[in-house]
Amino acid sequence: MAGVLHALYKKGRDQWLFQLRDSEPGTVTLTMRRVFIVPTRAGMMFAVLLLVMLVGALNYNLGLGFALTFFAGACAVADMVLTARNLALLQLAPGRAPPVFAGEEAQFDLYLRNRSRRDRYAVWLGFQADGEPRQAVDVVAGGDSAVSLSAPARQRGWLVAPRVRLVTRFPLGLFKAWSYWQPDARVLVYPAPEWPAVALPSSGAASEDGHGTVGLDNFAGIRPYQAGDPMRHLAWRQIARHDPALGGQLVTKHFEGGAVAELALDFAALPLQMDLEQKLSRMTGWVMEAEQRALPYRFRLAQHDYGPAHGEAHRAACLQALALFGLDGQR
Repeated sequence: MAGVLHALYKKGRDQWLFQLRDSEPGTVTLTMRRVFIVPTRAGMMFAVLLLVMLVGALNYNLGLGFALTFFAGACAVADMVLTARNLALLQLAPGRAPPVFAGEEAQFDLYLRNRSRRDRYAVWLGFQADGEPRQAVDVVAGGDSAVSLSAPARQRGWLVAPRVRLVTRFPLGLFKAWSYWQPDARVLVYPAPEWPAVALPSSGAASEDGHGTVGLDNFAGIRPYQAGDPMRHLAWRQIARHDPALGGQLVTKHFEGGAVAELALDFAALPLQMDLEQKLSRMTGWVMEAEQRALPYRFRLAQHDYGPAHGEAHRAACLQALALFGLDGQR
């Protein structure tokens, strides 16, 4: 109980002290109140050096020593101001975050916009949970810069972008200024495809055009094209070999056996002994294989019934249904 209370106290203290937000939609401007600054180790050593120089100048009554000490101190103060201004008034905006599969690295595109007349140098960015930022970017006056940060996608569903930490020590490195930003961005994480892959199912409804979408057709040969033949049956390799000057014509592939099974990916037809995540992984693998082979397929998952079709939009709809199945009341 004491540990929980301490964690809640620490979280509340950090939120108040460092101006932490849960989510910040749209473009965010780093005001001076959101920029924090402390001396670095080099800055602390420089302060000790200034103290030694001041003591020496006092003991020996050295005018030049006083001048050098105050000049170095003024440089340190100027460095503190310039370091804080290197972050202040930067504008931050989230970019696109493409979907990934569980086990991969999610990529968050972030944009830094500098609407001031000063160039911003050596601004380091990284997720707060990763420790010290490892990516640096410069932002010219009136320009934009983009940076991509990665985070592990360990499980399916929506992955919210972690809190971003911005750090700079420019120009002299005597001070470190930092700020926090919680971008309003998230990545859709699909289930990881099953490995090793399992063959596509061969059961389903009959297809009226006689085209075997599961690869079960009996190929009978090549014949001249006839009006009404599906365009997907055209034998392009043989057509390319015919010389039009010698009376070349369109030819099509001929299949025997009439109607064959249509490819149907049905969640309810999976073995009962498989757990939920295994079923979703198998369905994901089937969707990816069907798309790779350009096979139209019907997709059934609870109330979701798509197809038969194939293509980017069909693939995205099926994978999103798999990613969100059973999460937050979504079925």
